[in-house]
Amino acid sequence: MAKIHVLSGTDRPDSNALRVSKYAANMMAQKADVELFTLEDFPLADVVGGVYGKTPKSVTDFNDKFLDADGFLFVIPEYNGGFPGILKLFVDYLPFPESLYKVPVSVVGEAAGAFGALRPVEQFEQILTYRKAIIYPERMFIQNVNNTFDEKTGLKSEKLQELFEKQLKCFPDFVSKLDYNLVDA
Repeated sequence: MAKIHVLSGTDRPDSNALRVSKYAANMMAQKADVELFTLEDFPLADVVGGVYGKTPKSVTDFNDKFLDADGFLFVIPEYNGGFPGILKLFVDYLPFPESLYKVPVSVVGEAAGAFGALRPVEQFEQILTYRKAIIYPERMFIQNVNNTFDEKTGLKSEKLQELFEKQLKCFPDFVSKLDYNLVDA
């Protein structure tokens, strides 16, 4: 069974990203060993002012626990036309290049607006591509999240819910089927 870590990509308390992350984690738990992470728990105070090159133990501990997985699902909210700065900071403190190198990653965008975080997801995927992650091709963009998503039942649109479930149910299979020996060849 694949081990997948879900990351709520913001440190905003009681965020929609966290609600979506919880739902996604519960849905994938049917087919994978899933753990939920939130950037609310990232030790931000320990990196204020930039301590690049001398990563604090608290950050290393957070990252090591997060990275102990076969694949990752990032839930990315849209803030001001982009993804949250804390998410970029988190990625900046991941070991380079090995932390995401040839690791399967899936993304979900959520926004209060009409485009469902399309821009932030595409911006984040550029970083994932640079870090040489293997991006799962199915993506979900949850638009008008406050009116279209329920933490217990998912999306109100039957068609969008079907697509969301497909992503969440098939990503664990994608992670499990990757032959890491072939990937490294």
